[in-house]
Order: sequence, then C-alpha cells, then structure tokens
Amino acid sequence: MNAEVARYRGRSISVEDVAFIRNFISQHPNLSRWKLSRELCEAWQWKQANGALCDMLCRSLLLVLHRAGQIQLPAVRRPMRNYVTERLRPGPVVPDNRPVVKPLRELQPWIEIHQVRRTRQEPLFKALLEQHHYLGFRQPVGEHLKFLVTVRGQAIACLAFSSAPRHLGPRDQFIGWNAEARRRNLRFLAYNSRYLILPWVQVEHLASHLLGRVARQISQAWEEVYAHPIYMLETFVDPARFRGTCYRAANWVSVGRTTGRGKNDLTHKPNRTIKEILAYPLTPRFRELLAE
Repeated sequence: MNAEVARYRGRSISVEDVAFIRNFISQHPNLSRWKLSRELCEAWQWKQANGALCDMLCRSLLLVLHRAGQIQLPAVRRPMRNYVTERLRPGPVVPDNRPVVKPLRELQPWIEIHQVRRTRQEPLFKALLEQHHYLGFRQPVGEHLKFLVTVRGQAIACLAFSSAPRHLGPRDQFIGWNAEARRRNLRFLAYNSRYLILPWVQVEHLASHLLGRVARQISQAWEEVYAHPIYMLETFVDPARFRGTCYRAANWVSVGRTTGRGKNDLTHKPNRTIKEILAYPLTPRFRELLAE
C-alpha cells in the first residue's frame, strides 16, 4: 500500500504521487504554475463529470505541497487575481414589487421556475438576495445552480443550491456511507444555501410548494450543467431564528444537528451557531446509489 503523505479535499496523496509531481515539474521546467496545474490535471485525468479540468483544486494542492516542502514550484510569474474575493456586492435593483396576495391554486398555472445561472436574469437573482435575504448574497464556489421563480414575469422567490459540505456526521450516518464512498459520491448531493420568498409575496403554502417543484427538476438541471444527477438535497436551519416549517411541510426530514465547529476547525470547540440539518432524498434508492 502506498504511504500517504497528505490528504487534500478528501483525496489521498501518496509518496508515489509526490514523486510523480516532482518528476513532472523537472520534465517541464518552463511551465508556469498555471500551465503546470492544467498539464498535471491532463496527466492524471483529474476532471469533473462534465469534462472540465479540476484546475483550481490541483493548483491549491500544488501550493499546499510546495508550502510543506514536499515539492518546489517554479517562481510566480505574475500574481493571480482572486476574482471571487474581488467580486463586488450586487448593486440595488428596483424590482416589480406589486403585492402578490392570492390563493396558491390561482397562482399555480402561472408559476415558472427558471434556472438562471449564466443567463441575463442572474444579476437580478443576485441583487434580490443581497437586498432581501438576511444573509445577503455570496457567490458559491464549485458546482451550483440558481433558481428564480416568477408569476407572469414578476419575481416572487429565489433558491440557490451548491456543493454539499464534506463532513456532516448526522448526514453521513443517515446515508450510511463510509469515508471512501463519501469522497466518491459527495457530488451527488446539493446544498440549499439560500431560500427567499420575496417580501411582497403573501401566499399560503407557497414556500413548501416551490420546494417540491424544484426538487422534481433539480437533478435534470444539474445534469445539464455538470453531467451528473443529484440524489439528495440538504440544508441548514438556524433553530434560534426559524423552525423550518416549509421544509417539513415539503417532507424534508431532520437528520441531526451540526457541531458548531465549521469545516476548518482546529480547536474541537463550537465557534458558531449550531444548525439543524434537514435532508430530502430525491430517489428511494439514494442510500444504495450514494454508498456504492
């Protein structure tokens, strides 16, 4: 068995992997760090399900190994800009905020759910979350989709989904997978990071209705963008603020609570609000598919 020298984002890095990287660098002395990471992805066939290179992940791994003294990267040729951290907060918009106060049955024929990532409606989605969600808008990193809900063209709700957190003890026990299955299959989970019913909308049962409709179309939408399906949804609910009533009404189930330590915890002590974890399997075979 190859000895492990590091573990990065769930990937085991062996002595042989480090030797391969060192040799690869020595054989390509003129490559920049950016080009080196892309070439290494090609050599390892380290790609996403949609064929895109895992370039940023590989670049981060190389930097970790470089800082640990395991490899020697070429000198930085030009500083790389971090467009995620530099991205400006969404500016204000003046939306159509006419009151929407009708029974759900009257609105249902006119409700449309649009996946707006990489469309002209994406700026509106971002601005609405920034202005009206108590957490504001934060650009997700990694796989993610954005859904804007409209009635006759008027925005009434926003739902954001992104890659699921790597380590959630109660969630992992609920699925029944081991660490290796989690590493392989975490991409088949999607995390509902934001849900907003806009303040001019007062429609009883709308929130749970939309959760159900999005659940029926999200796997296909994810596959169109990322070339793989989704088998389960999850979210966090802050019990100090909310009861998660609309999720429960839409048949999401509570699987436990977070530890309050966060993903980069080094102290093993709670340092943030403890959240309830709710999950919604999209197929009866979710455990079989996720644990295989």
